[in-house]
Amino acid sequence: MALFPLKDDNPLTRIPFQYVTAVLVGVCVAVFLWQVSLAAEGETAILGLGAIPAVLFGSRELAPELVLVPAPLTLVTSMFLHGGWMHLIGNMVFLWIFGDNIEDSMGHLRFLVFYLACGVAAALAHAALNAGSIVPMVGASGAISGVMGAYLVLHPRTQVLVLFMYMVTRLPAFVVLGLWIGLQVVNAAMIGGAPGGGTAWWAHIGGFIAGAALIVPFRHKTVPLFDGGGLPGRRGRTAPSRRRRKRRSILPDSRKGPWD
Repeated sequence: MALFPLKDDNPLTRIPFQYVTAVLVGVCVAVFLWQVSLAAEGETAILGLGAIPAVLFGSRELAPELVLVPAPLTLVTSMFLHGGWMHLIGNMVFLWIFGDNIEDSMGHLRFLVFYLACGVAAALAHAALNAGSIVPMVGASGAISGVMGAYLVLHPRTQVLVLFMYMVTRLPAFVVLGLWIGLQVVNAAMIGGAPGGGTAWWAHIGGFIAGAALIVPFRHKTVPLFDGGGLPGRRGRTAPSRRRRKRRSILPDSRKGPWD
């Protein structure tokens, strides 16, 4: 990605610390270390815990010795596995930067449910467009894409510090996230929906759409959308106030009516 986020200027307002976001990062790191410890058997873990479209839809079956959990459960287990150190680090940076404010907007338990729901939606989007694939999909990217979609809806104007072409600069979130999802759509269209270069583009798109939609019912009702204004690039407007004008009667004081 041309724009790599480093931090955002968006302090927490409802919770003291992003406990669930921290736990999710910790679990993903711990699971990856477990994968690394398996050495040659790591591939078995990916086959048994990754989301394989053909297995999910019943057109293919894993060998009994490879089955670790029921196929539907791999929609969840797959989002805690990663294919390498760079895959893990990239995902965890995005989750840490954008996840805290989404957790802040809805609370700890709701955020956990939201995160898992986005991950499942992302995996299903990928599987639906690759129904015959026997390649396991792993990674938290789909769930984190949902977090990013939610962030775009809640905080489009927030400044994000990004690394761009070896330079550090600040850009509004709607530029950073808009370019990111645009790149996913372009890649998905060019590759035709199949995973290319090890990336499940449609999982990113599906997760992003799910997050943008689910943030509306999941957020606390006091948390405004679009930074409390209108769409990015437009100022939110409130209805003009009406001043109550005092009528001047043309009648003598003794004949003033109740409308004054």
